[in-house]
Amino acid sequence: MSGNETPRGPVDSSRVPRYAGPATFARLPRLDEVGRADVAVVGVPFDSGVSYRPGARFGGNAIREASRLLRPYNPAQGAAPFALAQVADGGDIAVNPFDIHEAVETVEAAADELLGTGARLMTLGGDHTIALPLLRSVAKKHGPVALLHFDAHLDTWDTYFGAEYTHGTPFRRAVEEGILDTSALSHVGTRGPLYGKQDLTDDEKMGFGIVTSADVMRRGVDEIADQLRQRVGDRPLYISIDIDCLDPAYAPGTGTPEAGGMTSRELLEILRGLASCNLVSADVVEVAPAYDHAEITSVAASHTAYELTTIMSRQIAEARAQ
Repeated sequence: MSGNETPRGPVDSSRVPRYAGPATFARLPRLDEVGRADVAVVGVPFDSGVSYRPGARFGGNAIREASRLLRPYNPAQGAAPFALAQVADGGDIAVNPFDIHEAVETVEAAADELLGTGARLMTLGGDHTIALPLLRSVAKKHGPVALLHFDAHLDTWDTYFGAEYTHGTPFRRAVEEGILDTSALSHVGTRGPLYGKQDLTDDEKMGFGIVTSADVMRRGVDEIADQLRQRVGDRPLYISIDIDCLDPAYAPGTGTPEAGGMTSRELLEILRGLASCNLVSADVVEVAPAYDHAEITSVAASHTAYELTTIMSRQIAEARAQ
């Protein structure tokens, strides 16, 4: 859409019950219904890179179902994201579940096409393997990007069973490929046992800082958000969120749960504190609904995607007003 067109928003829930109709993200229009979007919400139903519980291939649609209760105005950010910019559901990127290399190439090509229209991406996983091709695509447009990686795990290991593309390796590959700005990298919510102390040494050499879930608890969300803003500065920023950054009490439906995580409130508040950062695209991954109950995990993921979408919509509107 052009800057002077009125965005098409969600279905009116005062006329159509929330549980009726197709489950697009936040009941927004499909991308083919609006032609092009400022923010495209896309799913990647892929989990062939997981090392423990499978099932994240169903995460995107679970998040969409849970997003039926999202409303058009975001009071925490003081914005109506779907009125500020055209946000649309771009459907799923269909990838080969039997060939990880082909799947990675497919995701990258699809992201290239969407970013080429001028859209920013809000991607719903899927396992964390997909972050690598998404970062490749974003870096083609913006150059090496800053990364905030919310996760219980480092995801900077070298290989699993000799495989270079897995959900535990995307950010090592990204550093090796030169698509990350290594002066502005941070893990957030990290915790749990490691294979050895060398994991932390290797991670530090790649340029990552670490904010553990215990840091969030002790120092508070405002201080953590300020630290992250300073680290990122005005660089183009990609945010990648593994839902297992949350404690299993808030996100039981995930593949590799770790005790001692953040609350959903802490995650949302940190993201709101990043609203001034130049967020160019984002993902929320590793929702495995087979292990969920009462949609706890999917609800947390849908609200997380909503906050990220709001940040991007506000920035698009502000840029157009200048």
